[in-house]
Amino acid sequence: MDYVALPKIELHAHLTGSVSRRTLHDIWRRKKDAGETDMQDPMELLPEGKHDFSVQAFFPLFSSYIYNLLSDAASLAEMTAAVLRDFHADGVVYLELRTTPRATPELSLAGYARTIISAISAFNAAHPTMRTRLLLSVDRRHDVATAAAVVDLAAALQPGGVVVGVDFCGDPTARCGGAVRVFEPVFARARAAGLPLAVHFGEAEPAGAREELALLLSWQPRRLGHVIWVDDEARREIAARGLCVELCLSCNVKAGMVRAGAGGFADHHFGYWRTVDAVQISLGTDDVGVFGSPLSNEYALAAEHFHLDRAAICSLAREAIDATFGSDDDKEWLRSVMWTS
Repeated sequence: MDYVALPKIELHAHLTGSVSRRTLHDIWRRKKDAGETDMQDPMELLPEGKHDFSVQAFFPLFSSYIYNLLSDAASLAEMTAAVLRDFHADGVVYLELRTTPRATPELSLAGYARTIISAISAFNAAHPTMRTRLLLSVDRRHDVATAAAVVDLAAALQPGGVVVGVDFCGDPTARCGGAVRVFEPVFARARAAGLPLAVHFGEAEPAGAREELALLLSWQPRRLGHVIWVDDEARREIAARGLCVELCLSCNVKAGMVRAGAGGFADHHFGYWRTVDAVQISLGTDDVGVFGSPLSNEYALAAEHFHLDRAAICSLAREAIDATFGSDDDKEWLRSVMWTS
């Protein structure tokens, strides 16, 4: 089966984690030649062929390097266009990117978001075979004022049609258990504004405490990312609500996040959720620039390790249509373009 040609939905992709190493190098080279940076070549930090970054090594890549390189409007626009080209070339027809707006010396939170939205809008206009939407992310490490500013910004930008929801993400070892309660009023604001919510859920053992799982579910998310360290009570609640789980096979295996068996692909909890009829599955890449597995390869891995035939793969690809945060028109369009068999 041609997994690149298969029309696919990508709902769990972080913008800065999806940029290729070559694009990062090109941006660094341009800045280096212009005397705008003395940072290390990203190809030295992220050598070609290295994709086994642990959770402990993964997050510092962004906070100490990638965010600093991509801090101005020109770099953000260049990165966004390159990421969209890569997903388009991989056969993605509907993409919900997520990004955490960051104030930089050159950009405000709103300026950061608007730069990305402008690049997405230009790409959407030029490539009608792929529709891209955007989630704005609240990071676990945010203070409450910053988190509220992100949600308010998403609400202000939502009428433009590109921003369609909010995400809760960040280092899963930070502010765990009951500490996430600090964000309850922030996500209450999101619900009041009609912003759908996706949350990173049980991504690592510290984030799998019963108190945290219950708190996150009380925020009424519509989609859950990773869903690794979860207990039976959470599994029952996810099924009862008919939620969508965003599963990232390569990220979880290469970063050593899965705990079953030897931690290989065949042990991934994708196998469990395939047996729960009430739950939708959306395969995602998480950070293809880091883990090196495009969405077409995630489908190939699912087919190989879980013995899925063509009909099952096509059904899986369509499974997340109703879980997208886009418009009713987006959903109808997806039903018309995605393969049924």
